[in-house]
Amino acid sequence: MASLTLKTRRFFDGTALQSGRAATISIADERISGIQFDDAAALLQDAPEARVIDATELTILPGLIDAHFHPVSSSFDIASIDRQHPSLRALDARQHLEATLLRGFTTVRDAGGGDIGLVRAIEQGLIRGPRLLLAGKALSQTGGHGDMRPADAFATCGCGYSGALSVVVDGPDETRRAVREQLRQGANHIKIFVSGGVLSPTDPIWMNQFTDDEIRAAVQEAATRRTYVMAHAHTAEAVRRCVRNGVRSVEHGTLMDRQSADEVAAAGAFVVPTLAVVDVLREDVARLPRGAADKLASISDLNSKSVAVCAKAGAKLGFGTDLFGELRARQAQEFAARARIQSPLDVLRSATSVNAELVNQAGQIGTIAAGALADVIGVSGNPLDDLRILAEPERFLKLVIKGGRIIVDRVSGRIQ
Repeated sequence: MASLTLKTRRFFDGTALQSGRAATISIADERISGIQFDDAAALLQDAPEARVIDATELTILPGLIDAHFHPVSSSFDIASIDRQHPSLRALDARQHLEATLLRGFTTVRDAGGGDIGLVRAIEQGLIRGPRLLLAGKALSQTGGHGDMRPADAFATCGCGYSGALSVVVDGPDETRRAVREQLRQGANHIKIFVSGGVLSPTDPIWMNQFTDDEIRAAVQEAATRRTYVMAHAHTAEAVRRCVRNGVRSVEHGTLMDRQSADEVAAAGAFVVPTLAVVDVLREDVARLPRGAADKLASISDLNSKSVAVCAKAGAKLGFGTDLFGELRARQAQEFAARARIQSPLDVLRSATSVNAELVNQAGQIGTIAAGALADVIGVSGNPLDDLRILAEPERFLKLVIKGGRIIVDRVSGRIQ
């Protein structure tokens, strides 16, 4: 049995900061086997073969979770990704996933575009990436946010649209079939689009998408596998339709009002804001497809207000990024964006224990506790005092462990 011992004086367990006394976190194989305070020396005597990392100068945290992540995301021009060869998309996804793990994200939730091949490649060690929770292809109605055909596209056959990230379905029966197909192919959850979006070519932001019957069909089929639906929804009306029809996870929620936030809270659903993507796109809108800049302007000054409204209503707030292209390297900037609105403690909970609850893995990930998977990171400084520490992983991130395996160890001066 491989064993590892971390010595610390300060760690965040996913809910609260534990500090003021020495602690030893013991890891056996892929799980945390125990946590002992004060009398660390006795524990070390019981496991003399353990590798010991002295992390007493660091703050130890659970591995971070990104709950809105696109493994296939080489460009903000989604139509150009559709034209890439699948092998090229996979190689780009490998690079993206490996860089993500080196930023301290040990689990990511696919929001459309991932496939079982990437999951298997991570499991087999062909990709040194985070744990990937799969959505497969997101579901869109014809002319919806996932339909990337331009208005002047000329169809030479009666085929529908199926791109790199999404597939078009219409009506409850087609929706059921598509959900079943994604689940058959290994999806952990299902993604649908219930409002317009920024990058799609033919739908306004305010547009309602999918009927209530179609939404319920997706929710009902997901429930047969004891899983759930995540739904892209910008407007307050779209958010209300989501939660009234059983959607568990509302993505973006950029135009929410207090009524929609109250309904999310009452339903026990989650909202996953994505603030940094708006921040970085506003710096250079020229990178966006034609027409997308005007859509971005319609939401960019309101998304922070929506997060504040959700927090005030007591809605559960997850943590996601939604970045594409070269901007993926700015994934950790989401921490700085959220710090404008929430306390560091609340943001850290969002990126760990709240996201773990969201993906139905509470107690397994997003926590430092006996029995949990040994996903652990260490940073210099205390992010509960200054959350910007997590926004600069290249400077402050010193230790990354995923499933008991050391990925980064700058404490000892090396990357594994």
